[in-house]
Amino acid sequence: MLIQIGFIVVGLLILLVAGDLLVRGAVNLATQLKIPTLLISLTIVAFGTSAPEFVVSLQDVLNGGDNGIAMGNIIGSNIANILLVLGLPAVITPMALHLKGLRRHATVMLVATAAFIFMAFYSGILALVWGLILMAMILAYIAYVGVHAMKGDSSEEALLDDIEEYSETSGSAWKTPLFLILGLVGLPIGAHLLIDNGSALASTLGIREELIGLTIVAFGTSLPELATVVAAAVKKHADVAVGNIVGSNIFNILFVGGAAGIASVAPGATPSFFPFEMRFIDMPVMAVAALVLAILIYARGTITRLLGAVMAAGYVAYIMFLGINAGIV
Repeated sequence: MLIQIGFIVVGLLILLVAGDLLVRGAVNLATQLKIPTLLISLTIVAFGTSAPEFVVSLQDVLNGGDNGIAMGNIIGSNIANILLVLGLPAVITPMALHLKGLRRHATVMLVATAAFIFMAFYSGILALVWGLILMAMILAYIAYVGVHAMKGDSSEEALLDDIEEYSETSGSAWKTPLFLILGLVGLPIGAHLLIDNGSALASTLGIREELIGLTIVAFGTSLPELATVVAAAVKKHADVAVGNIVGSNIFNILFVGGAAGIASVAPGATPSFFPFEMRFIDMPVMAVAALVLAILIYARGTITRLLGAVMAAGYVAYIMFLGINAGIV
């Protein structure tokens, strides 16, 4: 079991590093090709930062089976992003949610969450048709943000990732292909280690695979966001970081979920199932977390230290409940 856990950790590290390298390499290449900054942010950076979740979910679907890690990864990441990634930094310094335009994106997050839950309860599987619908929604969302940003809407531009964070100004001639190669090679290797050993660990512990996706994978892939939000909160730019978290949750459901649904028709692949526990335990937690964040955003409220502590404690309680329910705590 310790060996499996060790390989899971190694797989996570490879995923995170490879995902970052892929984004950096792609941004450098796009910059060298004189592609507009806005287009780079809307496409390469937006999709690239979801690369670890995307590759894990896609490979799990292509491997066949019940795809528990794939679905657990999506739902668990969204729960962790709100309760842990936003809650913990708020304990350090309160985070005001006053960024203009954030309410529109919170609405999209709620619609995406509701659509995902509807699909789960209506059919119980994430089949091709649902995948196509989710992918159409993310393309429409990107087009909407892009059109508003091109019109000079500063509220949309503020929610886009800054490509300077990923751009390498020195030695980029050799760094670009190196980063691209390492990223493209590293992502599937990391995903393979994570999925195979995650499935083996679930079998060893006698638990459902979704628990690995909901906990270990979700927590691991949320660590970069946690570091980013902590840094932003300390610099008093937490509202922008919250916008990125909202965007990340939208991409997790629409892009990663959409890709998982579309990939279900590939040879050897199977549609992702939504088991009873996921529909009646995990999805309601995801929905409540999204609703609480949206209410705070609509009210232009503040995540106080007390509320941040409650959110972080809620995440810990949720993880403990999963462990107790599975009989491993």
